[in-house]
Formats: sequence, C-alpha cells, structure tokens
Amino acid sequence: MEKKMKRLIIGSGVLAATVALTETARQMVAGYFVKLALDRKAPPYPAAAERKVTGSDSKQGLLCTANEAGKRLAAKAHETVRIKSSDGVSLTGHWMPVEAPRRIVIAMHGWRSSWERDFGMIADFLWENGCSVLFAEQRGQGSSGGAYMSFGLTERHDCRDWVNWVNEKTDGEYPVYLCGISMGASTVLMAAGLELPRNVCGIVADCGFTSPTAIWKHVAQKRLHLSYRSCGALAGRLAKKKIKVKMDETSCPEALSKTKIPVLFVHGTDDLFVPVEMTYENYKACAGPKHLLVVPGAGHGMSYMVAKEEYEAAVKAFWAGFDKRILS
Repeated sequence: MEKKMKRLIIGSGVLAATVALTETARQMVAGYFVKLALDRKAPPYPAAAERKVTGSDSKQGLLCTANEAGKRLAAKAHETVRIKSSDGVSLTGHWMPVEAPRRIVIAMHGWRSSWERDFGMIADFLWENGCSVLFAEQRGQGSSGGAYMSFGLTERHDCRDWVNWVNEKTDGEYPVYLCGISMGASTVLMAAGLELPRNVCGIVADCGFTSPTAIWKHVAQKRLHLSYRSCGALAGRLAKKKIKVKMDETSCPEALSKTKIPVLFVHGTDDLFVPVEMTYENYKACAGPKHLLVVPGAGHGMSYMVAKEEYEAAVKAFWAGFDKRILS
C-alpha cells in the first residue's frame, strides 16, 4: 500500500494525490455511515462507538431497569401478528388487548432498538388505563422484514398499515393513538402528514428528531466529530439507492404543518442523541392542538423513568382531552 501511494504521489503530484486520498476517504466514511444508519446488520463497531453516537453511557442504572422491564414485557402472553406493508414488506407486531378497552395505542420503537426495550417500563401504565396495545416491530429490525431502516420515511406508511389492521380487528370502534420513541416518534410524526382514519385521535412523540438529514448531520458533527459537509450529499445518494426514497422526501415539521391531529411532545433536556431543540422545532411547526412536556435531567428515551408522575399525568390529560374526537 505504501509503495502504491508513493507511486501515486510521484506520478501525479502531491496536490492530486491529496485530492485522491480525500475522495477515497470521503467515500469510505459515507459508505460506513450509511451502513451504520440503515442496514439491518450493522457494520462492526465497538460498544464504545455506540455509546458515543447515542450518549447511552450516561445513567446506566436506568438502562438496566429498562432492559429488565423489557424482558418482562416480552414474556407476557400476547398474539404475534404479521401483515404485509403497502410496499410488500412483511411486518411483525405484538397485540396485547385488555378487557373493556377505552382506546388503542400503536407503539413504534426506535432505531436499533426493540418493542420490548422501549416500552417495557410504560406498558403496565397503558394497560391499567384501558389501552389495548399493538407493539410494532419496525422494518429492517427484529422479526419484521426489510433489509433497511429509513428513519421514518417508509415506516410512516407502515404505521398507517397498522392503524388499518387494528381497525379491522376492532371494527374501528375505539380511539387510536400513535405512540413512538426516538425514530419511532419521528415515524408517527411523519405519519401525521398522511391521510389517516378518522379515529386516530392523537400522537404521543417522545424524543423525536426533525428529519433524517438533520439527525444524521447532528450525529456526524456533534457526536462523531465528522464533517457532514464533506460526505453528506454522497451519503444521501447512497441511502436513496438502498431505500428508494430521498432522505429529504419529507420531515416532521412538514408533516405537522399539514395535520390537525393533536400531538403530545415529550423530550428530556439531557438527551445527547436527539437534541431537545428538535422537539421545540417540531412543536412550533405543529398546526393541530399540541402539548409539550420537557423533562429536566432526562437522557434519550428516559423521560418516563425520570419523571413518571408528570409523564403519566400529561398522557392521561391528553387522552381525556381527545378521546372524544372519535365521536365528533
């Protein structure tokens, strides 16, 4: 390799060699970044790198508690459901109904996470308050099909497919709420820009980002200390080849500016993965009824554990305010 580079430098001049090296490095970085972001099977990277990207090295005790709650949720008796998405991908969900339900919650988990991990802590609260829950597995993850994730761009359509499924299951008799954490939050927020059944009465979005491009740029520059300017456009082109959708196809603010569906926004101030400012931006863009809960000291996806009473009170007030929309 050293001999090859030496010949390149001598034959083409130092400047040309430097440009070639920069281009090679740019392509390698962009390719790796896109694989890490989208591919079902992530490229090899150390655990320390994951902690650097997500900021999950903080509050390890809370993470352990969430993992244990997830194990209990996964072990609970439920119906495993499989449907075909509107573009033909096999999707898996976990249906956990309650007797005499008052509403239905469709729960969408986050990036490289799982349904049980993200909702293990809050599941009991949902059931105790009359919610039948469909825990979806996002495409490109878990037991669902698909080779890639798309940061909500295609998953938003999957969310609508799940709404149609629960309405067929329950004859559309109940208020439906879309609930998501992290990428799942952005998924349900982008779904707000679609034509949804009239019984979708609200959305609860916990620590969602504004757009795929915005979160990619934030992670590259703030967490990995990479120049997104040098590889962002290339990463976008590589991503489109994989998911067949432009990374700027839509965004949460764009979808929210067109919706009248009520939204409860939740975010922790100490989120190192998705900055709280992104929720402020989403909140500002929302054209429908909206409520905001910001939890001081909460990291990414940790707001419920840090401020359980405030979180539950906000959600119950949200339900009380908008369950009736199904009747109007």
